[in-house]
Amino acid sequence: MIKIGNIEPSLRHDYSDVAVILPAHNEGVAVEETIQGFLRALPGCAVVVCDNASTDDTARAAQRAGALVINEPILGKGNAMRRLLATVEADIYVMADADATYDADTAREMIELMERQHLDMVTGVRIHTDKMAYRCGHIWGNKLFNRLFGGLFKTHTQDVFSGYRVLSGRFARALPVQAAGFEIETEMTAVAAVLKLATGELPVNYYPRPVGSFSKLHTYKDGARILRTYVRLLRHFHPKTFYGFLSVLTGLGSLMVGVPVILEFIETGLVPRFPSAILASSLGVIAVLLLMLGLLLESLAKNRVEQRQLMLLLKDR
Repeated sequence: MIKIGNIEPSLRHDYSDVAVILPAHNEGVAVEETIQGFLRALPGCAVVVCDNASTDDTARAAQRAGALVINEPILGKGNAMRRLLATVEADIYVMADADATYDADTAREMIELMERQHLDMVTGVRIHTDKMAYRCGHIWGNKLFNRLFGGLFKTHTQDVFSGYRVLSGRFARALPVQAAGFEIETEMTAVAAVLKLATGELPVNYYPRPVGSFSKLHTYKDGARILRTYVRLLRHFHPKTFYGFLSVLTGLGSLMVGVPVILEFIETGLVPRFPSAILASSLGVIAVLLLMLGLLLESLAKNRVEQRQLMLLLKDR
């Protein structure tokens, strides 16, 4: 919604309506540098750190740097983000990692882009200026997952896993965070795509972690969790596609088992393989039921999306 009388975004000098939210697990080495960077870049903003079951001095370091600190004892970035969004109220949220890998100064440009184009989310597309900042395998994996996500959810994104985002207050408060871990960014992008919200992207520098700081990302474990998240989101938001695919697979299985039985019956007039005939019939019935289930759930999913879109409109009033 366009509010008449707003200050032009490019003339901003005060960011008191902005909350920088930082989930942090054992980031005692980097959290102070991260907080100080955002406090310099966004004068007047509030920085809130969620200490996510840290065993080092993350909380004390964050307080020394001038941040508010809340706690989330259940480990997982998604759990920390859910606590932050439930606790902190602001007009604009800047979401980042607490590991000093993102360029805090770029937050001003991201906020300006969001306000100028009236967007609900701006994603920082990571630019790797240092080979030590990002493993080669992760770069290729990110590209693969971006293509897969775009195909499943009919949207274009250059960095679905970026943890550097600016969110409008209405989107942040309406976001149904279900993810527990690093798949939180995927969930945010999927929800924005399904609700057809206006989003944007901006290139941001991505730096290596400070010496002594270590990544909590597990390549294969978290990659598998993200794939499961893709399946869960597809089933939730596009059940017709999900169950339709299962219906086609089951139908093909029915044909593979049943066609030889039918051909044999045509030639001999007998059905000597009753187990195969029963299996083929059962698979055919299951395929039809899956298709009907997908169609039914699709109408319910559309109704949920419409209700959430209406809720977002009401939050503007």
